[in-house]
Order: sequence, then C-alpha cells, then structure tokens
Amino acid sequence: MNTKFLKSIVTAFCFVALTTGPVLASGTKAAKPSPDEAIALLKAGNERFVNGKSTQPHLDAARLALAGKEDQGDYAYATIIACSDSRVPVEILFDAGIMDIFVIRVAGNVLDVDEAGSVEYGLAHVNTPVFVVLGHTQCGAVTAVTNAVQGHGHPLERNIPTLVDNIIPAVKKAIADNPTAHGADVIPYAIEENIWQGMEDLFMKSPVSRDLVNSGKAKVVGAIYDVSTGKVNWLPEAKTTEILKKVEANPNRAMDAMAK
Repeated sequence: MNTKFLKSIVTAFCFVALTTGPVLASGTKAAKPSPDEAIALLKAGNERFVNGKSTQPHLDAARLALAGKEDQGDYAYATIIACSDSRVPVEILFDAGIMDIFVIRVAGNVLDVDEAGSVEYGLAHVNTPVFVVLGHTQCGAVTAVTNAVQGHGHPLERNIPTLVDNIIPAVKKAIADNPTAHGADVIPYAIEENIWQGMEDLFMKSPVSRDLVNSGKAKVVGAIYDVSTGKVNWLPEAKTTEILKKVEANPNRAMDAMAK
C-alpha cells in the first residue's frame, strides 16, 4: 500500500478518535459509560479544576462542528441540576465541554414539575447514565427560606415564593434534626437537606426516573459544591437508595410514566 496513503488514513482515524470519543472497529461510537464510570469522569474533572489542571476539553471548532450534525444523546454522560448562582459554572467546575453534560439550572436547584421534566429528558432521551443534584455552599435561595421559616423573612417578588416553596420541607427537617443549631447555623444543614428533598420530589413525580434507577441503568447522586474552594463534595449514595425505597412505598407517588 502507498505509504503516503496509509499515513493519511492513520491521521484521519486519530482525528476522529480525538474529536468524537472512542470509536469501535466497525466505525460506530463506543457505548456510553456506566453510571459509576460517569461519576468517575465528573470526579476526575472536578479534581483537575480544583488543582488548576483543567484541560478544557471539547471546546474547539471540531467539537462545534460535531454538535451541529450529531445527536447529543451519543455523547452526554451526565444530567446535572444546579443552582442558577453565578458562582456555580457547571461545565467549568467539572472540566467538561460541549455535549458532555445536560445541564438544568434553577434558583435553589429545586425539582418541581418543569425541572423533573427536564431530568426525564436528560435520563430517558439524552440517555445519560447519571443524574446529579448539585447544591452549593452559601446558597441564597436556601438562606432566604431558612430565614423565613425562622421568622426573619422579608418581602419577596410575586413569583419567588412559588419558586422556592419546595425548599421549605428541607429547612424544617434541618431544624428538627439539628435542634442545637439556630439562625445561620441551620443553613449548611438545610443546603444538604434540600438536595435530598429534590431527589424525593423527583422520584415522587417521575416513574421513569425511578424505573431507570431500579433497573441499574442510571444513578441519582447528590453533591455540594464549595464556592470558595471549587471542590465538589459527594454525598452518600446509600441515602439515594433510602429515599427511593421511601417513595416506592408512598401510595401518592406518580404511577404513569408516559404523558396522556
């Protein structure tokens, strides 16, 4: 075979591998990572970010061109809901790029109907093997609700109370479970409880999310991002299992996976 021709084939193959991810011998894309592998990708990306070694992958013209002709469902490895807070830039803190993460952002990372529908899209249509509920330190929404529940609230614009009312049960549980904490000391506990509350809200509303987790096709995990260090602290997965079991025993959970 002509050496120059062979070299061009090898160069083309390497370019495809670098820009589109693993390619099988048949030319088809490699399978999505498993849930645990996807979590490992997120952890490794955050570690690079924290250590100042971000590689900023998948941000070049080749990736943009790929995004214009390919299905994101063949590439994205995580669905993440995070707070709208400007201190929580999701792709950056996980050192990810275009078509890597299906991101949902809303104040307080709450999971109401719109957000649950977005998660369903991420898990069932973008086919991500993991869903992360990402809270963060110094969350303004959780702080506001915590103050209000403790009797120190202030007037809010007309649409905000409906936005953050999902946080109220989390704050009340944080107060009940930590009776020695008062005032601002309640906030860190409430931030974590709000993550668990979000999971419960999702599972109550979304049969397909429950089914995907129960079948092992996806994992739902919680994490807290520290805005002062850049580090993501991962919460115990056993708690997710506990919440899912609780919801499965609740007769009020949604049962029809598909819209009618």
